Amino acid sequence: MKKLLLKLNNLMPSKRRFIQLYCALLFNANLKGFISGNIFKGNSKLMCAPGINCYSCPGAIGACPLGSLQGSFSADRSTLYYVCGILLLYGLIFGRMICGWFCPFGLIQELLYKIKTPKLKKNRFTRILSYLKYIILIVFVFIIPIMYAFKDTPFPAFCKFICPAGTLEGGIGLLANKVNASYFSMLGPLFTWKFVLMISIVVGSVFVFRLFCRFICPLGALYGIFNRFSFFGIKLERSKCIDCGLCLKQCKLDISHVGDQECISCGDCINVCPTKAISFKGNIFASKDNDTVFDEKTKKKQLITKWISLVLLLIFLGVAIFYAWNDDSQKATTIDPGTQNGDVVTGNEVGNLCPEYALEIIDRTGITSNTINPAKTGKLTIVNFWGTWCTPCVNELPYFNQIADEYKDNVTVIAIHTNSVVGTAYDFIGKYYPETSMIFAHDTEGEAYYSTLGGRGTYPYTVVLDEDGIILKIFYSSLEYEDLKEVVTEYFKE
Repeated sequence: MKKLLLKLNNLMPSKRRFIQLYCALLFNANLKGFISGNIFKGNSKLMCAPGINCYSCPGAIGACPLGSLQGSFSADRSTLYYVCGILLLYGLIFGRMICGWFCPFGLIQELLYKIKTPKLKKNRFTRILSYLKYIILIVFVFIIPIMYAFKDTPFPAFCKFICPAGTLEGGIGLLANKVNASYFSMLGPLFTWKFVLMISIVVGSVFVFRLFCRFICPLGALYGIFNRFSFFGIKLERSKCIDCGLCLKQCKLDISHVGDQECISCGDCINVCPTKAISFKGNIFASKDNDTVFDEKTKKKQLITKWISLVLLLIFLGVAIFYAWNDDSQKATTIDPGTQNGDVVTGNEVGNLCPEYALEIIDRTGITSNTINPAKTGKLTIVNFWGTWCTPCVNELPYFNQIADEYKDNVTVIAIHTNSVVGTAYDFIGKYYPETSMIFAHDTEGEAYYSTLGGRGTYPYTVVLDEDGIILKIFYSSLEYEDLKEVVTEYFKE
């Protein structure tokens, strides 16, 4: 019996591994998203998770701090202050301990490294390469997004060109669900590049410990700056240190000393230190003297405290899963499609009659008293769902505007902004489209019209209707002027 208990105990995850697994599940508590293939749109998405966890992952209930930071440069000041403030708070409390304990993508890399293969040990080259992530932080997280911010265009360069977590959790996470099979039509050279990069990092992580964290991750570079000041983390008592070097030898990362900017506070060095000079900062369960042996009464109190903490954590996780599962924003709110028109069925597929609904028109001043029914314009109608926060949406909007101006007598272009943060659209319209043939409208509460026309959480999304309101084409990807021109010329050629 004792042998069985010992084997079971050995199978139990360590405290750090348990917290890693717990955070991975907590930050992706929208289990329904993996079934439905939809992106969670609840209020918790306004909050940033501490580690890298893609916003577009079907399970994600929070935002990625790195993506939020890049987007905040083009947002209003309150958003910028919030994102910078939350990153500062995370950094001052945890430092790069977040990478070692709370980051889901860090957990994925560690599990991959457990695969039995020859391993590349750290060396002089890996130490030099570890500075690459600081260059990526400066260029892709700050310089490029800030340059685009002067044009009032959000441009999350790191997310767009590099982030493997976004490709794996968001891209593959959505494409893996058969209900999103239509998304394959939007894949192009950029996705191919990111997919190859992701595969390279995933395969490389089998041979190199935390390859992405050590050499590429700008969030880790940012958090590492706070290691020296953070409340939690690893500390070294110099008075006890004998400079034996066992800690540096034990560590798989490219640290130059215990607790420096490369340290993720995994704690592996604590167990090998012969003088007990290394310990966790802010450890409320530790004794004042590391050499003190706890008596039975103290051990019992610790055990009770840990069990209470475990129960509270599990309750909190259960509440998060319940919240995500039952959140109203996850329910597919739709517009009543009305009745069948002869042999034409109302729906959201090509050949269906577009559902009717009177959408409120907006302009630079806000919501006007006028409405527009996309299914009843009497012209070829291009319905584009967009948002000011969506970089591809903003980038393609000039093409829709050009088509609207060129074919204003025969084509109606309706740009429907998401109901979320619709207030940001008013100034945007006033600044960039004060005089336009496009009609700007906003979606209903819960993005009901978007859902009714087949939207599944990704933007931009475009639906083309004929003069009778019949759906001709659906585009799940960003469009160029030539794409829209082809749609128009083909229709009138017939």
